[in-house]
Amino acid sequence: MAVTHEVPVHPQAGFFGAGPYPARRAAIAVVAVLAGFALTAIWSAPFVDSVIGDSVANGLLGYDAKATPISGVLAGTLFAFVSGLAGSFTACNIAAFGAVAPLVGEQAGGKRNALKPLGWIAAGMLAVSVVYGVIVALVGTRMPQFSTAKTTGLSPRSVQSMVAFGVVGLVFLLMGLIALGIVRNPLAGFTRRHPAAPLVLMGALIGGFLIGRPYPLFRIMFRSAAEQHNVLYGAAAFALQSVGNIVVMAVLFLILTHATGGRVQRWLAAKPARIATVTGVALLVGGTFTLLYWDVRVLGRLGIIWFPMINW
Repeated sequence: MAVTHEVPVHPQAGFFGAGPYPARRAAIAVVAVLAGFALTAIWSAPFVDSVIGDSVANGLLGYDAKATPISGVLAGTLFAFVSGLAGSFTACNIAAFGAVAPLVGEQAGGKRNALKPLGWIAAGMLAVSVVYGVIVALVGTRMPQFSTAKTTGLSPRSVQSMVAFGVVGLVFLLMGLIALGIVRNPLAGFTRRHPAAPLVLMGALIGGFLIGRPYPLFRIMFRSAAEQHNVLYGAAAFALQSVGNIVVMAVLFLILTHATGGRVQRWLAAKPARIATVTGVALLVGGTFTLLYWDVRVLGRLGIIWFPMINW
């Protein structure tokens, strides 16, 4: 009798509709969490934010993005998209790449319309970013995210970042555990009736990055929208910032699904448990990094707790 290396489940049990789960689910989860921890310890914000982010923004805009004031609404909307694109690889956005694996897995599972899942992610993302942009335009500079005043070692902006990214990181971790079949999907009935719901949730989480984002170029856009008090400008600027955040992720997904001639999909489909494995690992790495970097490492940087960090 052949020995299977996969754990068969009901086809609707997986959070992303994945087939059988891998046999060593707990070990895979532990390795993914350790990888997220290692990424947190070695991450260099100065290199990613300045060397990569600022260089991309300055090159696309044709001027020093940090030193040049935003001159108006049109300039602000362009700045929003470019700064979002430039911030693709920053710590505030790195978890967005965790969406690539679920998207590729959907294609390997027989869903061939690549633009449709991207559309669902965009729908969830824009719903959050547009609403938040309107709130910023209405409330203005009274937003906690605007304040850098420190009373207990943490500014209101830092506290908001910790709360926002902490929630995002925890949800990513939960989704990763569900994708691996370690935790049962508490919304199995809902996702069975609405199979696009996990992708919409993923998009909403990516949109939620803006609620906690401290990235310097984002703060410039944030200040512009807060001071203008123009809800249309606020909505458009925050929406374009989010769109810029997922451009590289979307291109990577399209390359993996189309430019490879279907080799990635065939490799995943050859052993259906690979879909659950790749999806779960991507979500767990992204969730672990987001939670540790924005909550635990922040406390380590303030000297409140010890956390290993490699400065470079």
